[in-house]
Amino acid sequence: MTEDLTPAERYAAARIRAAEQATALAPFREMYDFGLDPFQIEACQALESGKGVLVAAPTGSGKTIVGEFAVHLALAEGRKCFYTTPIKALSNQKYADLAKRYGADKVGLLTGDNSVNSDAPVVVMTTEVLRNMLYAGSQSLAGLGYVVMDEVHYLSDRFRGAVWEEVIIHLPESVTLVSLSATVSNAEEFGDWLDTVRGSTEVIVSEHRPVPLWQHVFAGRRMYDLFEESTDHGGRGGARREVNPDLVRLARMENQKTYNPKDRRRGKMVREADRERERRQRGRIWTPGRPEVIERLDAEDLLPAITFIFSRAGCEAAVQQCMYAGLRLNDDSRRARVREIVEARTASIPTEDLHVLGYYEWLEGLERGIAAHHAGMLPTFKEVVEELFVRGLVKAVFATETLAQGRRSDPRAHGGLARPPLARHAPPAGRPA
Repeated sequence: MTEDLTPAERYAAARIRAAEQATALAPFREMYDFGLDPFQIEACQALESGKGVLVAAPTGSGKTIVGEFAVHLALAEGRKCFYTTPIKALSNQKYADLAKRYGADKVGLLTGDNSVNSDAPVVVMTTEVLRNMLYAGSQSLAGLGYVVMDEVHYLSDRFRGAVWEEVIIHLPESVTLVSLSATVSNAEEFGDWLDTVRGSTEVIVSEHRPVPLWQHVFAGRRMYDLFEESTDHGGRGGARREVNPDLVRLARMENQKTYNPKDRRRGKMVREADRERERRQRGRIWTPGRPEVIERLDAEDLLPAITFIFSRAGCEAAVQQCMYAGLRLNDDSRRARVREIVEARTASIPTEDLHVLGYYEWLEGLERGIAAHHAGMLPTFKEVVEELFVRGLVKAVFATETLAQGRRSDPRAHGGLARPPLARHAPPAGRPA
């Protein structure tokens, strides 16, 4: 209570408030209806002081707030900000978010599929697009003040990591780099490398996971939690995570052998009998099909979900399999809403083309809450799937590993580039996001 403060304390508090209001962070915080976490505030303050930042934090912890602050700074300073992502689906989503906040006239989108308002002060793009702009000496780089590299841990991806490395090294010195990463084991080492190639870089690490990560196993027609919390009786107190004992029991049953190594005379006969018994047992093991898995996830309230299949044809076949099985995940009101959105988004496509594109089969799957998502689809179709998935109207998506990644070009030779020390980290999850 301010009434309890002395005049000197009230004066000091007023000076602090005035100092805070003089920074760009104060009005930025007012744009959100929630308070910022300490790591977000620390990263934003480092950015405002002119430093680059590397933010390593778990998925769902709010790293993108720091990227959005870079956008805020760029607009306040009359400079440009490029917001890069590793996948088109994420670019589309971020474009929609920023356009809603700052207005469509100030935000553009550049991917292999779309080019929207590319001369805007804020442009969302896949990382490959920015790499190509750097090598082409694009005029769009003029006035660039900030670059946000979302999911920068892709740097260690075997096939695409060179793109991130080249962008980091070849960006003009005047550009402030905002690197957002999932948790990595060597964040400090990676930060030292960024400090070497980009200049002063602040490393902010947060290990708090606000969104719990639960792992489940589907075995024997049942859904199990992979781990269970158990009381630690070893004197240390608290709880610890242990593998679900039911899964341990099932694994032991599966691996149980009848061969007795002491029986040397009949050893060969016993081994042959074991193999035959195992073949018969494997024939009786129930392997759930995709419709059964989706139905169980629905029953456990674990939808929406993305199933990764490393083939475009496989994604389409999975959708057909679920449709033939009669799987329906939407009620009548949701079906009507899906049809309304789809018809509005595809109104510009000629009717005769819809038949060729398999529109009606695609629409039937969407109405049921099922869809495929891969690079072979019409861009409009992919965007509709992404929109419906975000809205919760599509609950089961079968996607390729790339999940509509940015346009790839022939990888360039490294030519003696300094290799970044980002090899020891959790592997990047395939996302739509």
